[in-house]
Amino acid sequence: MKKLVSAFSAVCLFFSLIAVAQKPDSAQTPSTIPVSQIHVGMRGVAYTVFQGVKPESMEVEVLGVLHNVNGPKGDVILVRLHGQKVEYTGVVAGMSGSPVYLDGKLAGALAFRIGEFSKEPIAGVTPIADMLEINALDRSPAEETAAVKPAISVVAGKTASPGEISTMPNSAQDSAGTFANYLKPIETPLVFNGFSEQAIHLFAGQLGSAGIVPVMGAGSVSDDKQPEPVEAGSAISAILVRGDMDIEATCTVTYVDPQRLLACGHPLLQFGSVDLPMNKAEVLATLPSPLNAFKIVNTTEPVGTFIQDRHTGIMGVFNRQPEMIPVTLSIHSSTGVKQFHYEVLNNPKLTPVALMVTVFNALHGVNEFGEEITYRLSGSIGVKGFPEVTMRNMFAPSENAQPAAMQAAISLGERFGRIYDNPYSAAAVAGVKLDFDLVRERRWARLESARTSVTEARPGEEIMLETVLAPYRGERIVQQIPVKIPTSASKGTLRILVSDGETLDHIGRSNAAFGRKLDLASTISLLNKEHSNNRVYVSLLEADPEARVADKVMPTLPISIMNVMDGMRGNQEMIVSGESNVDETATAALDYVVSGAQLLTVTVK
Repeated sequence: MKKLVSAFSAVCLFFSLIAVAQKPDSAQTPSTIPVSQIHVGMRGVAYTVFQGVKPESMEVEVLGVLHNVNGPKGDVILVRLHGQKVEYTGVVAGMSGSPVYLDGKLAGALAFRIGEFSKEPIAGVTPIADMLEINALDRSPAEETAAVKPAISVVAGKTASPGEISTMPNSAQDSAGTFANYLKPIETPLVFNGFSEQAIHLFAGQLGSAGIVPVMGAGSVSDDKQPEPVEAGSAISAILVRGDMDIEATCTVTYVDPQRLLACGHPLLQFGSVDLPMNKAEVLATLPSPLNAFKIVNTTEPVGTFIQDRHTGIMGVFNRQPEMIPVTLSIHSSTGVKQFHYEVLNNPKLTPVALMVTVFNALHGVNEFGEEITYRLSGSIGVKGFPEVTMRNMFAPSENAQPAAMQAAISLGERFGRIYDNPYSAAAVAGVKLDFDLVRERRWARLESARTSVTEARPGEEIMLETVLAPYRGERIVQQIPVKIPTSASKGTLRILVSDGETLDHIGRSNAAFGRKLDLASTISLLNKEHSNNRVYVSLLEADPEARVADKVMPTLPISIMNVMDGMRGNQEMIVSGESNVDETATAALDYVVSGAQLLTVTVK
């Protein structure tokens, strides 16, 4: 018996010595081994953190090399993992990026899991040569940040949640074959901290379209210092939102040198050039599960910035501060003022979504929240080198019962989407300030009727319009609105549109040519000209053509002028409509969200 115990101790000591020998000094750049030198039966070691901050070793056995399975010329090294912990937990979410060493040389990063309920910890390894290509991309001119979906149906660019069976609909799985089911990236959970379940549920569609599957309760963010250095096998986090609300994703470091590191072995969202905070992380526990095991992680102190999110991994640089967008959100109510301070990433695809879900979450997360709440918004979006985008509006539950907080969040996201969506210059957003006054009742009114005092009028004459508003569970409001017929009005029928502000803005955007992209200055100018939704507007419409060039409007143009300007179409962002808005007036700001529209006619003599 003593001999057996001695023999077992010797074997354990032998494997521990191999593990120590195979992992190079973290202070030195490790040598690498190409895929061409890797063969079946090779043994090595991989490193990951199961608990705490210190990477632990796992034995690796090479099962073979799968060629062209991770895109064109994208090889994957198939391995089986050995060791007490990994055989108990299996391949876990958060393990992607764990470095694999063969013959003492860095071979690549654990990046793929095999199957859903595998009884053995079999994984796919992204070759290190493919990951090191990201270094060359960093030295090339950075392209404008854009949302690029993965080119293959492995959903490699989509973070997934613990316990999620599939990130693809059944029809997609059937058409893609068994590849999508049996070889897919190890999940990198995108953890939402400080968010309500309802906020995540309501914006699941927008988050899903951006490639995000949110996770709640699988980690948190702390201000703790973590003196241990980042090394191959350490846990590392990328931050999308930080402050009073946090969104972060955690994977494992594959490669470290004095200037940069590589991690994950697959993309987070494959956005190309990025600018995300890079933070150390501590693993609180590794949760085994037959469906989908994952690590519970605390994100700790910052160490740099992730600047690349590519097909074969993400790259970060040390000692560099990311440029995030600071957001200050204040909620004023009868109980006082509550403020939220946080920062969101600057990315055309994700920033609008991140702002929508954080704004709704903040409004929904206060005690004053209720179904009958109305919000008065006063805010601004600062864009470097351009005028501020101002926001003054009201939001109340309407007839379709959409929550006012949801309307406010969507309105902000829509503005950000338009700021980013231009082909001429990248928007450098300097900050967002939002002030919400909370009213504990539904302040909504429908435009019930509108009529004129006359049916005929002369140019220059003033006529009177009478409008009736029907508030939600309130007494009707009658308003008299004086309207002056333009002295230049042509004889014939003059149409009078009585409407809310949203209707007017929708008419301006409904022209098919409106889809043309404008430059950033014109976009901001148009945003600042949009109508508020707490007024009744009266627009006089004549049957003469109107031209818009960018954000400038030229009404009632003669046919001769239109013929001259016709050549501008297509290269000067010119939009022509068959009707001109020759005059517009509005009531004073009302304490109601106004909804509805009516069209009247007057004959001009």
